[in-house]
Amino acid sequence: MEQDMAGATRVVALGNDGDGIAETPAGRIFVPGAVPGDVVALGAAHGTHAPLERIITPGPDRVTPPCALFGQCGGCRVQQMALPALLAWKAGRVLDALHRAGFATIPTPATVQVAPQGRRRVDLAFRREGRRIVLGLHRRRGDVVDMTACTLLDPALFALLSPLRDMLHSLPGVHAGGDLQINMLDSGPDLLITMDGTPDANDRRILAQFSKAHGIPRISLGGTPPETLALNGPVFHHFDGVRVTPPPGAFLQPARRGEDAIREAVLAALPTKGLKAGIIELYAGCGTLSFALAAHAKVLAYEGDRAALACLKQASGGTRVLPALRDLNRQPVMAAELAKAAAVVLDPPHAGAGAQMAQIVAGKPRHVIYVSCNPAALQRDLAPLQQLGYRLEHLTVIDQFLWSTEVEAVCVLKLPGAGKNHRR
Repeated sequence: MEQDMAGATRVVALGNDGDGIAETPAGRIFVPGAVPGDVVALGAAHGTHAPLERIITPGPDRVTPPCALFGQCGGCRVQQMALPALLAWKAGRVLDALHRAGFATIPTPATVQVAPQGRRRVDLAFRREGRRIVLGLHRRRGDVVDMTACTLLDPALFALLSPLRDMLHSLPGVHAGGDLQINMLDSGPDLLITMDGTPDANDRRILAQFSKAHGIPRISLGGTPPETLALNGPVFHHFDGVRVTPPPGAFLQPARRGEDAIREAVLAALPTKGLKAGIIELYAGCGTLSFALAAHAKVLAYEGDRAALACLKQASGGTRVLPALRDLNRQPVMAAELAKAAAVVLDPPHAGAGAQMAQIVAGKPRHVIYVSCNPAALQRDLAPLQQLGYRLEHLTVIDQFLWSTEVEAVCVLKLPGAGKNHRR
């Protein structure tokens, strides 16, 4: 049902999806492209959404979007908003989630925002259109937009896109299109391609030549497991000085500065006493935090992905990292083991810690360090800890997904009076 939204309307807030929120006589209306403080004219509303027809008076945090593709490419939702204001909004989302979880006292968060052109991981789609390849991100609920400009990507990664278009166009195994993931590892770009055809000897030859010409150590074909199509040198990355060999498509924090900020916040939160009891790390991945933690204590590192666990095992020799394979939702680490740890560190997936959280609640470890990438999951997972009496000791909010609605947080929790059996 359409509603007439004629007249000047003030935008009062930003919604969780990055749309402006206007309070109107018809109720709350979401306005894509609007910024808090804008006075706008709206088009006819469809349900709870209305298009932005015209900006009458721009809000104080409105800026000119820096990318020429903004509004077309789906990679950035809020480039019309100044970065400091966007960081404050993201911090507010985390604070709101913690308030909803029941925490009455929340420390003022430390905040970190990465610089533009620092993104070293990207998932792209590609499609054949006539005699060319379109390579980029999907527009909002639409087709792929050719990424001819980008204010997010590392310049070395962006420079690879143009030759990639030519190479993908020449592949016999690409019929209509596919998907491409690129990780900028320390050894160079690591490519994982999914195509709609079956690669033959010609595809492999083309990929091998491309790999050699552009200094790409490895190109893999998506699948279970992925298949190496071209290998042009060693594949490696470093976590806290330890060299690892990530599997194709491995999880990598999107920005190096973001990864550093998470690691710094986690290490600063470790207890100063009782570390002989060891650290339990959940969702360890390839060792993003494991080796840094191992500089302070023995680390029992649990990971459910076999390829990531194999990477972690291969690199853990001579360190205090003890990797263990465990599907933490189906077979969580039990409360009795968690209770003995000097600290429990977890960096769960977007959906949160699931069944593992119940065991943390039952085990009542004195120190819990929770790395979050989703305020909704953060609220759900930390609410039972708050009910047990855990205090929120420190909070760091990290914006490493610039101009998006995504936000990271490191929450440091302590249960007063617990763990007295630990050696101090």
